[in-house]
Parts: sequence; C-alpha cells; structure tokens
Amino acid sequence: QVQLVESGGGLVQPVGSLRLSCAASGFIFRIYNMGWYRQAPGKQRDLVARITSGGSTNYADSVEGRFTISRDNAKNTVYLQMNSLKPEDTAVYFCNTVYDRKNYWGQGTQVTVSS
Repeated sequence: QVQLVESGGGLVQPVGSLRLSCAASGFIFRIYNMGWYRQAPGKQRDLVARITSGGSTNYADSVEGRFTISRDNAKNTVYLQMNSLKPEDTAVYFCNTVYDRKNYWGQGTQVTVSS
C-alpha cells in the first residue's frame, strides 16, 4: 500500500534552515508527481511546493525563492529545503501524492519557527 513518511521537522530560529524528507513506498515513485503541503493551527491545508515526475517545480508565492523541492528517484524520496524561515512558516508539513485518483498523505512533521 502507498506510504509516505515525513521527517526533518523541528524548532528553528527565524532566518534559519531545515530540510524535510518524505520517504515513499508502495508505488512506482519515479512516475508520480509529489507535493508538500502545510497546515497551521485553525487554517486550511495549503500547497507549498510541487514537483512533477519530470522534475518541473512550482511554489506558493509565500515561499518562492526561499524553499526548494527536489526528488531522488533512486531513494524514493522527496525533499523540501527551507531557508530564511519566518515565524509564519510554522505549521505541520505534509507530503502528498495522487495515486489511482486518490490523495495520499503522510502523518506530517511539525515545523516551528520561533526565537
């Protein structure tokens, strides 16, 4: 079955950096688009970044130029490099894919940006 397992979250000071990882299994990773979403308390879950099977990327305006999504098909893993973090980036970050027309999510990893 499809499994997505995020890691790499934590507490970081403003302007700091973190790298999130999402290990995928249960499907042919290299042919599927992958995404990172985030959800802050009391808010909806929003797209942060997406990467296609061919490596094309797109980002939310709020993270453009600060975050970078990438993938390693040999490791079945998608990454989110987050630089110049701001307090408003605080949220639970989720990995996502659409497989067989169904949305699959990981359990999420908490990112807290605070001094």
